[in-house]
Amino acid sequence: MRFHEAVHGVYFDDLDAFRILHNARYLLLFERTIGDFWQYLGWGNILDAQLNPDQYHLVRANHIEYLRPVTGPGRVRCRIWVEQLGRSSLTFGFQVLPMDEDLPHAAGTRTLVRVDPSTRGSTPWTDGFRERLRPYRRDLEGESDAPAAPVRG
Repeated sequence: MRFHEAVHGVYFDDLDAFRILHNARYLLLFERTIGDFWQYLGWGNILDAQLNPDQYHLVRANHIEYLRPVTGPGRVRCRIWVEQLGRSSLTFGFQVLPMDEDLPHAAGTRTLVRVDPSTRGSTPWTDGFRERLRPYRRDLEGESDAPAAPVRG
């Protein structure tokens, strides 16, 4: 299974009064990493239903566990993969990691639901979208000789 990873800066204004990365910033790092992933796949900036009919989706849920604090300014990695791809839902797994080891500061999931832009009702992901995400899908690990998913903490 492949994953996508982006490096992000942690700045003084990201920290709380204890000089620890503020809890809300973890989801922002995750959001930015998903944006970077969409860019990597070529689905970045332009909202165009003809080029990317799967771009219309809403966040259904976020779940995060804070495992050990990020202390002070510096840099972190945010790693994402696809935990599960359903008919109209997509659950990303993620970890916030230090630069020098794979022991996560935080781990969690985000579930998206693809929606019809006019009705905002759920609608299935396209076959092209499913095929493009296939290498990143943990839920398909049993179907190949893919390496194990990253440890979550």
